[in-house]
Amino acid sequence: MTKKYAFISVFPEIFVPFSQSGIVKKATDSGLIQIKSFNPRDFLSNKERIDDKVYGGGPGMVFKSEPIQKCINHAKDTFSGSSKVIHLSASGETFSAQTARELSKEDSLIFLSSRYEGLDQRVIDAEVDMEISIGDYVLTGGEIPSMVLLEAIIRFIDGVVGDEESVKNDSFENALLEHPQYTRPEKNELGEVPEILLSGNHDQIEKWKRKHSLGRTFLRRQDLIRQHDLNQQDIDLIREFLSDLGYESDRIAELLSIINNEN
Repeated sequence: MTKKYAFISVFPEIFVPFSQSGIVKKATDSGLIQIKSFNPRDFLSNKERIDDKVYGGGPGMVFKSEPIQKCINHAKDTFSGSSKVIHLSASGETFSAQTARELSKEDSLIFLSSRYEGLDQRVIDAEVDMEISIGDYVLTGGEIPSMVLLEAIIRFIDGVVGDEESVKNDSFENALLEHPQYTRPEKNELGEVPEILLSGNHDQIEKWKRKHSLGRTFLRRQDLIRQHDLNQQDIDLIREFLSDLGYESDRIAELLSIINNEN
C-alpha cells in the first residue's frame, strides 16, 4: 500500500527539489510513497492576507485559522481518508527515532508548516493531532523540519532503504550513537583503518563496534546512556575506550562514577 504525505506551506516550491532527490525520489518512483503539496493562500478570498496581528499585543503576525483549516480539509479529501495532521512547532514534543518509527505506520500524514509567530490556536485545537519540534532552536518556518520528519519516517518503510540492516544499525535505533565507519583505501595520508576491522575476526570486530558505540554515547549523550542498564562488560568497554583516548585512570574513574552511582 502506498503511503501518502502532504506538505502544507505558503512556499510549496521548497519541497520540489527535496521530492526529486535521494531516497525520497526512489521511494516515490517505486510507488512506496506519494507526496503532494498544498498552499493555504489558494483558499483566500481576493486580496485577503494569510496572516494578521496578534490579539493581546506582541510582535509579528499569526496565520489565520480559516484558510489553514480549509487547506487541511482539502488535503484530507485528496487522500480520501483520515490523515494525521502534524504541526511543526518549536513548542512541540521533540522528534526522535522512536517517533519516526511510530509515524511510519500511518497510512497518510499531513505536515503543516507555519511561519512568523505561528498559527491561530483555534485551528491547532481543532485540526492538529501532534505538534513536533526538531530541536531547541527557532527557524523561520516549518518547511525544513517537515522535510526532516518525512525522510526520517520513510526510512522505516519496508523497501525504501536498500539495506534493511543499515536502518537497524543507525544511530539512535538502539539508543546508542553509531560506531565510526571506514572504507578503502586501508591507508592514506589521513591515517589507517583500525587493524581489528581488517582482521576477519567477527567476534572482535563486534566487540570493537560495541566499545566505540558505547564510548561515543557516554561522552556525547549522557541522556542516552542513562536509558541503558549497563553490565560490567559494557562498563569495561567504556573504560577501555576512554583509556584509548588518553584519559588518565583517575579521570576515567571519576567519569565512570556517574554510571556506578546510577546503578
